[in-house]
Amino acid sequence: MRRTVLFAALAICFFPNLPAAVAAPAAETRSQAAAALHSLFDAEWERGLRESPENAAYQGDRRYDDRWSDMSLDAIARREAADREALAALKRIDRAALSPADQLNYDTFAWLQERAVTRQRFREYLQPIGHQGGVQTADGIAELLPFAGAQDYRNWIARLNALPALLEQTAALMQAGVEAGSVPPKVLMQRVPAQIRGQLVEDPTESPFYKPFLKMPESIPAAEQAVLRAQAREAIAGKVVPAYREFGRFFEQDYLPHARDSIAATELPDGKAYYDFLAGWYTTTGLTAGQIHAIGLQEVARIRAEMEKVREEVGFRGDLQAFFQYLRTDPKFFYAEPAELLEAYQAMSKRIDPELVKVFRTIPRLPYGVRPIPDNIAPDTTTAYYQPGAVDGSRAGYYYVNLYRPEVRPKWEMMALSLHEAVPGHHFQFARGAELPDLPMFRRTAYFVAYGEGWGLYAEQLGYDMGLYDDPYDRMGQLAYEMWRAVRLVVDTGMHAKGWTRQQAIDFFMDNSPKTEQDVVNEIDRYIAWPGQALAYKIGQLRISALREEARRELGEAFDLRDFNDAVLATGSVPLETLEAHIRAWIAARQQAGRAN
Repeated sequence: MRRTVLFAALAICFFPNLPAAVAAPAAETRSQAAAALHSLFDAEWERGLRESPENAAYQGDRRYDDRWSDMSLDAIARREAADREALAALKRIDRAALSPADQLNYDTFAWLQERAVTRQRFREYLQPIGHQGGVQTADGIAELLPFAGAQDYRNWIARLNALPALLEQTAALMQAGVEAGSVPPKVLMQRVPAQIRGQLVEDPTESPFYKPFLKMPESIPAAEQAVLRAQAREAIAGKVVPAYREFGRFFEQDYLPHARDSIAATELPDGKAYYDFLAGWYTTTGLTAGQIHAIGLQEVARIRAEMEKVREEVGFRGDLQAFFQYLRTDPKFFYAEPAELLEAYQAMSKRIDPELVKVFRTIPRLPYGVRPIPDNIAPDTTTAYYQPGAVDGSRAGYYYVNLYRPEVRPKWEMMALSLHEAVPGHHFQFARGAELPDLPMFRRTAYFVAYGEGWGLYAEQLGYDMGLYDDPYDRMGQLAYEMWRAVRLVVDTGMHAKGWTRQQAIDFFMDNSPKTEQDVVNEIDRYIAWPGQALAYKIGQLRISALREEARRELGEAFDLRDFNDAVLATGSVPLETLEAHIRAWIAARQQAGRAN
């Protein structure tokens, strides 16, 4: 995803014990190996775009905007076979004949591809929708599309006409999941019927799929606009709505009754191995569920002690639980209207921007904006999220904020949240990656969750270095967000590996965090639906923070936080062990340069 790495540092990173007497591969062999490697990368990148038009749109590639992914069992089998062949093709390339930079590319691709193949055994495609999204919210892809010319609208109409086939394929996968005993928890699936009903409109112009036609570019002649609008209304009324009506009937009558009462991933077929795999996949470590649970408990205790200090600082009379309730309920901590909340988020971003030079030398060129989360998914989704810009720079990044029920969206969380989701968190991470010039596309767009979300949580703490936590309630917000990620380690492993109930997880969260009950319930349900993903944040942040302290200790007065932060983003998204090796090589290079001077 990103780059600008010293080849010398990479050589130290990946060949620390290389004997001096070993001869380098002949130039011709190096050239052949590199050509084969990059040919494989290019072919796999193109395959990924072709097989997933939604991903192509996400990447800013417009070639497949008239279709959906083929979700038939036959197509899935072909994709899995192609993944296995791609790994075999990689293994046929002589890694030793590659440059240090390409060995990093090789190892990163191998890490991803090996796990993609391992993952096939768990047949995740048998659960194709979740309570936070799926085919029932397919209209959301419009957020990624330009709708700048008539062809964009014709492509969208083609997608509308193709939607019934996608719904049929999705229902077939769900039915296969029922037969295999691979079904999601009922407590989550009970939210989905309302989402499907949101697609059942009498007036096609009120469909979420019609939204792009409400305001069309003036460059499209009025007569052509009228034709396109009529075609869209016809597709929605004649195909989209009837297909969703049938899908809703299937969901409520044939699928929901078979959803499971249990919540643990370990209750699925091959469930224990599945959760172990997910813990390793998301954290990019070998930590066990038990080890992660223990780290979480330790962090919860540490952060609680810091919260007590803030409570005392503001002079609150009452224990920490009473302070949490005060933070959740006092009207002064909330905006009354969604528009006010959006304006405050936009102002928060403008406050952060000029302080970034205190902690970075390299500022990405790609801009970002602030948008509300779409109304149809806001009640069931998180407080905020980031949507990366297109890798070719044709679409800015966007920080999406939840305006649903502003009375449960406290002001004190906004600073930490904005630092994480926008700058210098995910926007810096993705934009820097897109702007690193020489990486293969899969590296520029890869996303290792422990690195990515670890950086986002680390970015929240950079607010102290930027002087942004002068208000003690904002500091409480930072601690609340750090506690949120520490609690995740406990409740995710608790529910999926230690037999915790959903209510136990909610209670533990509420006991240790001032986040509102609305947020807590949504978060717990997210961890149930997305096992293991929530483990990555705190594990990643702890590793990055430890590397910062190691660099500060080793470099002494020569340590500069701006250089360290740039160095962390310079690798692109990589497994944590790769980041550790890179930073230690960077430290060694700095030490050597200092001795030379």
